[in-house]
This record gives sequence, C-alpha cells and structure tokens, in this order.
Amino acid sequence: MMVNSEEIGDGSISYLKDGTPIFKLSSHPQNPIVKPQDLGLVWYEEGELRVGAVFNGGAEVFRGKVMLTPRCHKGYREGRFFDEKLGIERTCFENYISEVWVLESRDGLNFIPSGSGSVIKGDGSSHRDFIYGIEDIRITKCGGYYILIGCGKLKPPFKGENGDRIAIYTTEDFNTIRYHGIIRSFDSRNAVLFPEPITDKIYMLLRFHPNIHLVSLEAGLDQLLEPESERSSRFWDRVYERREENILLKAGELSHEREKIGPGAPPIKTEDGWLLIYHAVGEIGREMCEMYGLPGEIERGYSVCAALLDLNEPGKVLARTPHPIYIPSHPWELYGSREYPVDVPCVVFPMGAIVHKGKLLIYAGAGDKYVCLLTCDLRMLLDYLQLVAPPQPQP
Repeated sequence: MMVNSEEIGDGSISYLKDGTPIFKLSSHPQNPIVKPQDLGLVWYEEGELRVGAVFNGGAEVFRGKVMLTPRCHKGYREGRFFDEKLGIERTCFENYISEVWVLESRDGLNFIPSGSGSVIKGDGSSHRDFIYGIEDIRITKCGGYYILIGCGKLKPPFKGENGDRIAIYTTEDFNTIRYHGIIRSFDSRNAVLFPEPITDKIYMLLRFHPNIHLVSLEAGLDQLLEPESERSSRFWDRVYERREENILLKAGELSHEREKIGPGAPPIKTEDGWLLIYHAVGEIGREMCEMYGLPGEIERGYSVCAALLDLNEPGKVLARTPHPIYIPSHPWELYGSREYPVDVPCVVFPMGAIVHKGKLLIYAGAGDKYVCLLTCDLRMLLDYLQLVAPPQPQP
C-alpha cells in the first residue's frame, strides 16, 4: 500500500469561546474520493442524466491494497415521506435496492472495481432471505479470512419498521464470497465485530435504537457464522431479551447525539485501549458549525465521534468525545451543489478505518452519495481523548 503521507492530514485542535479544545479530523484534499460517476452509476431518464450513489463502505488492507465494500444504487427516484418517529417530513427513494461492490486501491485514494468484479446482491437473485437490498458492510479480519457484516433489507427502504436484519458473509480473497445467513431474532442494522478475542470472548457492538450495545457471543464465532442454527438462534434471542443490560453508550445526553448513535468501523486496538469510531445524529450547534466555517446551525445532522474502551474489559468506557470530531462541512456532506448533489443532506457516516504509518484513515459515506476520506495522527487523537474526555458514568 503506497499512500502519499504528505496528503494525509494529522487532524487539528481548535477552541470554543470558553477555551474547550475541539479535535477536528482532516478532510482529504481529493474528497470525495469515490463518486458514482467513477463507477458508471448513471442513467438517463426522460432525456436527463441521473446520477446514482456509492457510499458507506467498510475498509481493510488485503495483499497491499485497500479493499472497500460500499453500497451502490442506480435507477431510483426521489420522493418524500413523513417520519412518524421523528415527526418530520424526510426524503425517501423508490426502487432503492442496493448491492455491494468490492473496490480496490493501491494508494487508498483511487478506487476501481476489484479484479474479480465481486458484487454482493441483495435482490433475491442469490437467496430469498431478503430481497430489498444489502447495505453497509463492515469488514473484520479474523485470522486467515474476513468476516463481512451488513444489513439485509426485508422490506423496501422507507416502508416501515422491522425491516433490517444483520447479514453475514465471509471471504478469504474478496473474490469468492460465502453467504452464511441472517440473524432473525431482532431488527438491527449496525453490527460491528471486534477483530480478536478479548479474555477468550468474542465481542460485538450492536445498535438497538438509539444506543450502542456490547455483547459477547456465548457460542463463539459459530454463533455468527451459523446464525440460523437452533443453538445460535437461542443465543441471539437472549441477546435481544437482555439488551437493556448490555448498553455501552447511551444516546440523548449530548445535543449532537440526541436522536441516536451507532457503531462505525470495527474497533482499533491501541496501546491505550480499543478506539471506537462511531456516528451520532442530533443537533449540531452554531458555535461548532462556526469552527468549520459554516453559518448558523445544523438542526439534524450526522457527525463522527470517538470513544476509548478498556483493552481487557471493553464494557468499561475510558473516554468519550464530548463534541464531534468531524461534522458535515463540505457541499458533498451538507446540502449539495451543482457539482456535488446529495441524496440526504448533512450526513457523514464512518464505516471503515485502517491505520497506516501512524495515521488513522477513516472511510465515510457522505450525503448518502459519495465516499470521503477523513484522517488524523492516531497518537494525537488518543492524547486528545485522554485530555478532554474523562471516564463516562457507566449505564
């Protein structure tokens, strides 16, 4: 992997008016690094060029290349719907069935479809467990193979609740990808596996709206790789029944996390603890927006946050950022522009993260339309976490 380190920003520290330090990830100068046009995700409708979407890709290094697994959309139409849970009108899309493409890059910036052309379908053509798309696949390396965990859609997007199921795949080479099934016990779309056992236990992060939960797999990896066996199903039922006992991080206590939070990339093992990059949805205040050169405030926006978990007891939160470490601040993340239209405004969604020569590279969805790269010096972020974020009260 040959990344131009000079272009990889270290992040920066700014200060609120009261002197509170704020860590800010760097946005790569080539952002957005993957656009739908790059992959031919365009079509004509009534003589007008339409542009699809490529976003929310997990990331991992394989044989010197960065592999990316973004969801890809084409041929959909925009509409509006009333979100009863939020009490607001929101954008929706018809014919919004996603598939996941495997992309590769030698420099971590310029991505092309992998040589194998691997595509994970979620339209019923390979199985009937779900037929309305496969979304948001994270990648976790486990020994000599990789576990890919995404969200299989039982119902069309925007068409009601209880339509999301965790879908599990594995691969050894990103060419042959094996499907293992879905977890039928509960509705969930954010499932993230730790990359190694901790005190002989396998841990996963889940999101049961609106919080982040930590669970250990009682049956080990078999519980994940054979999710629909009778034994695994019993354990997954128990995970759901005990969900109030395994909350790791609560939403609602900070304004930018008021609506919900969810795990992002698989946790990264550091000498200080497990670094968890996660997303939050809520209100982003005027002063924070001003630090990014934005007027006003963002009433509802996705932001990037971080927490540090104990190496041996991941249920113990050592530190947690009290403010976002990145907010939507460019046209492809905010409200769009002529050059960079967006499908959903004010979205930055961290999905994949790798460490390269001491730098943290975060691959994030932007505007539900693009992939962008956010970076920092890893040591600088860890020092910031320990400086400003004392241990949080455990839920």
